[in-house]
Amino acid sequence: MTVYDVARRLPAIADLRDLCRSHAMLDAILSPDWESRYYSFNAAWAEGEETASMRDGSGDEYSIVFSAAGVYVRGFGHESPMSPYGRDGEPWPGVIDDVPEVFKPFVEERAFTDEDGVPVVTACLWRETTDDQWHHGTIDFPSDRADPDGATKLFELLVDRSPEAFQRFAEDYYEVAVDLGTVRDVYALRPLSEKLVSSLNEEVSLAKLAQDISEIGYPQPH
Repeated sequence: MTVYDVARRLPAIADLRDLCRSHAMLDAILSPDWESRYYSFNAAWAEGEETASMRDGSGDEYSIVFSAAGVYVRGFGHESPMSPYGRDGEPWPGVIDDVPEVFKPFVEERAFTDEDGVPVVTACLWRETTDDQWHHGTIDFPSDRADPDGATKLFELLVDRSPEAFQRFAEDYYEVAVDLGTVRDVYALRPLSEKLVSSLNEEVSLAKLAQDISEIGYPQPH
């Protein structure tokens, strides 16, 4: 799978945002320690901007910026042959060349570049609010790799949006049993309860999650 396949399978902007918030909320419950989390979401990243992110702890990561203009997606597969670090700091041709002007600030965003200003990217997609589909650059992928840009691993839970997929991931990553019904509830953005939270992690309470709930922008009754 490459960004070409991801672009065909990603949901609409609002649905992607909901999915990302669900991933972040589930991870906040499963992993109270923020540094150990796989998925996160910041509903107040910057003025008028929200970000979803993934870090696998081994060097793979993605960032998704939701803004008034639309959505910018940056992914980095650290073992990808398309890494800029195998090209003297130059991103692979086509990956970011066609990014619209409205998203160019995110290409150069300090959080998404290294100390030398090199964009840390092997896969990139975007969608303006007026678009009816996701876009990517025109790329000549290396032919000798099944996952040339890292998209298969990076965006797995964004293209397979089933609660079962998250359950499989979480049970493997956290090595604990994960209740499928609870995952379904969070995927549906149902308000959290003490019972729902404890079904995933008995050591976590709604009070302990208050800051995470606020940062993620997860809907809760007032």
